[in-house]
Order: sequence, then structure tokens, then C-alpha cells
Amino acid sequence: MGAHGPAKGLMRWVTTTNHKDIGTMYLWFSFAMFILGGAFAMIIRAELFQPGLQIVEPEFFNQMTTMHGLVMVFGAIMPSFVGLANWMIPMMIGAPDMALPRMNNLSFWILPPTFALLASTLFMEGGAPNFGWTFYAPLSTTYAPDTVTFFIFGVHLMGASSIMGSINIIATVVNMRAPGMTYMKMPMFVWTWLITAFLLVAVMPVLAGAVTMMLMDVHFGTSFFSAAGGGDPVLFQHIFWFFGHPEVYIIILPAFGVVSQIIPTFSRKPLFGYDSMVYATASIAFLSFIVWAHHMYTVGMPIAGELFFMYATMLIAVPTGVKVFNWITTMWKGAMTFETPMLFCIGFVFLFTVGGFTGVMLSLAPADFQYHDSYFVVAHFHYVMVAGAVFSMSAAVYYWLPKWCGKMYDETMGKAHFWISFIGFNLTFFPQHFLGLAGMPRRIPDYALQFTDFNTMSSIGAFIYGASQILFLFNVIRTIVAGKPTSEEKTWDGAEGLEWTVPTPAPYHTFTTPPDVK
Repeated sequence: MGAHGPAKGLMRWVTTTNHKDIGTMYLWFSFAMFILGGAFAMIIRAELFQPGLQIVEPEFFNQMTTMHGLVMVFGAIMPSFVGLANWMIPMMIGAPDMALPRMNNLSFWILPPTFALLASTLFMEGGAPNFGWTFYAPLSTTYAPDTVTFFIFGVHLMGASSIMGSINIIATVVNMRAPGMTYMKMPMFVWTWLITAFLLVAVMPVLAGAVTMMLMDVHFGTSFFSAAGGGDPVLFQHIFWFFGHPEVYIIILPAFGVVSQIIPTFSRKPLFGYDSMVYATASIAFLSFIVWAHHMYTVGMPIAGELFFMYATMLIAVPTGVKVFNWITTMWKGAMTFETPMLFCIGFVFLFTVGGFTGVMLSLAPADFQYHDSYFVVAHFHYVMVAGAVFSMSAAVYYWLPKWCGKMYDETMGKAHFWISFIGFNLTFFPQHFLGLAGMPRRIPDYALQFTDFNTMSSIGAFIYGASQILFLFNVIRTIVAGKPTSEEKTWDGAEGLEWTVPTPAPYHTFTTPPDVK
């Protein structure tokens, strides 16, 4: 390569328009952010291991809760699924690349400087933002540290990246499907991402509007969210949650797509009820826009408003239940095997269902007055986000890694990762339900003595779960560097003579599970 070899190699990655390279960069970046966000969580759980203030100041604790949420949601989970989309969607629909490859490159390269900027606020005067990942005004405007301006700029950049990525996915799926691949023949992962991309294009400008109004309040003397100047702090909550509730479905819908690919493979059966899965996904997306104020039962809205949002929120459980039913029915009487991706998917279905049940509890307005801002909400949210997004992402990496690098991961290590994760996760978040029901508020660095035992369990579980991710990283790197090569051979799915390729050492890893073909 000569003297300029390393520089040439770096420039290849910086300027690449290859969807696989960009997908790989997204995945590695998101994992780095996952480790960073996890480090913030470890600080939180270390402080909460026992009552009293041991390790960090309350102000720094608040900064950790903000940074943990922001980095995990916008830096780890969302980019990981965008990376998965970049890698898999063109191959699944028979396209040579994404529709807009240069914009694809730009949408990735916006992210590293954005999160470097966000992380650098930790070292600035006044410290990192301390107002929580939901950044409610007026705490984030009138009383915010000076670093709020960098935070606002960072959110704008993240939003721009998301919108570009989404437009790219929509353009690719609509215009670049192989001849004969109608919409109702697309793999479920493609369907869930197409719907997710429309959601992102719809709600990211709303978030941009919210942070722009914050910027005006902080620097230009406006009073959008200041009651003293005739504004309304509750307006911020309406705008934020009109973005924020579809956002949690943006995070979980691609996870549904992943699980809908993997469960049929290891059940040796086509996905049960393909059409109903597509309609359920679309229904969830539509309903996600009309439930936002269930985060706001305690702001004093009229009883009619509470009832509307309560019933709409309960209604969203129906299409979600359809999905869970279809996954279980796909497994029913299938020739199931329990390799690592399948274990993560079964763990996903079980834990996500627990999160769904607690979500129904929180949807009830009178009950929510008790649960609101308690650790019960933290437990619910993490059962949906971590068990939902992170477990399915782990499944996806194990499932497609042999396809990506041509080498097979260590199955025993993968199963160990699953079981340590599963035990650590439940030990962390299940006791938090009890803490919340007993009255422990969230986002506090200290707590009353009666909460000690469950907090200690929770912190031990968090460190076990964190350790399991290091095992995951080791397994992935070991696979890429020294994994057993997979030689490709042909296999058949037994129904309709559909052909697709699998690596021989693991005859269960498919390139993509075909939908139930009519």
C-alpha cells in the first residue's frame, strides 16, 4: 500500500458510499455509544447501591441520568437499527445499494462529531445538561446550565441525520425492489423499517421545533415555555411527547422486524399471519400519534382528555398483542431449535410482554397518578427498551454476523451471553417495579432506608448485565479475527421451492426468511 496506506484505508471508510461499509460503521458506532451510555448507567447504579451519598454529587448524578438517556436512545439504539437497515434492506429487496448513497454517508458522519460534542459538555464550565433526557422546560430553559446550547445544537444534528437516513430508506424500498417483489412479498424487517422511516420523517421536525423554541427562550428573550412571560411549561410537554411517543415505536418497530425474521427460521416454519403482521405494524404507527398525553395525566388536563388518551393507549395493546400471538403461533408445533439468535428472540417476546402488561397498568389514568415519576415507570420503560431493542439487536448480530463476515461465532459463548444478560437484566429491573409501587421516585441520588434491599439487588444485576456485554464484544471480535469460515451451500425451505443460502457450519442462519408467499 505504500507510505499512504493507512491514510488511504481511512479515506475509503470516510468517503465510502457502499451500504455494507456504512452499515458496519453505524453498528460499531452504536456499540461504542452503548458502552458509553452503559458506563453512565453504572455510575448511577453504583451510587444507588446503598442509601446516602457515596460516589458522586447530586448535580453530577443528574448529569449522568441525562447523558445515559440521550446516549442510549439517540446514540446506541437508533443508529444500531439504521446500521442493520443499511446492511440488510438492499440485500433483502434485491437492490444493488441504497437509493441515495452519498446522503447515506453524510447521515452517518454527522453522528460521531455530534456525540463528541454532547460528551464534551461533561468537561465544560457548568457541566453537562442536568435536566433529564426529556429536558422539560422551564428546567431546561430558565434554570439550565450554559451547555444547554450545545445540547440543542446536538439534537438538531441528530434529527438531521435521522431524517436523511429515513428518506434514504423510503426511496430505496419504494423505488429499488427487485422485479416481482410486491409490497406484500417484502420481508417483515423491510416492512417495519419502511413504516419506521415514515414515522421518523413525521416526528423529527417536531423535536426540532421544541429545541428551537428552547433556544429562543434561552437566548432571545421569548417566553414559549415561561409562565412569567405569558408562555406555558405544559406546552413543552405536549410538543415533546408528540415526538417522544412515536419515538419509542421508532425504536421498537425495527426490533419487531428482526424477531419476525428470526423466529420463523428457527421454528422451520413460515411466519404465521404475514398480512396481519403488516397491518398491525401500520396500526401501531398510526395509533402512536394519538396517545402522547398519557405521559401527562398529572398536568391537570380535563377528564375528557384523560379518558381519550387512556382508551387510545389501551387500544394500542391490540395490534401489539396480535404480533405476540403471531410469533408464538409461528413457534407452535414448529421444529424448533434454540441457537443464540432464537434464545434472544424468545427472551425478547417474554420480556417485552411483561413490559406491555406494565404499560397497560400505566395507561390507566387513575392508577398512573400513583405510578407517575416512580421507579415503576423506569422498570416499564427498560423492559420495553432494553429487553425490546437491545435483546433483538443482539439476536440480529448473532443471526447475520456469519453473513456479514463469512465466519461463525462461538455458539457456547453466545448462549452464555444470553443467559448472563437475561439473569442480569431481570435482577436489575424487576425489583424496580416493587420500588416504584412502594413509592420510590426516579432520578434521585439518595433514598429512604426501606428501599435498600431492592436497590442493592438492582445494582448487582446492572453490573452482571454490563459484564455480559463485554463477553458479547469479545465474541464478535473473536469471530471477525479468528472465527471458523462459513462455506456457502444451497438449501431449501421445503415450501414452494424457495431457495436461499446458508453457511454450512450453522445450517440455520438464513440470508433472509421469505415471507409466507401466496
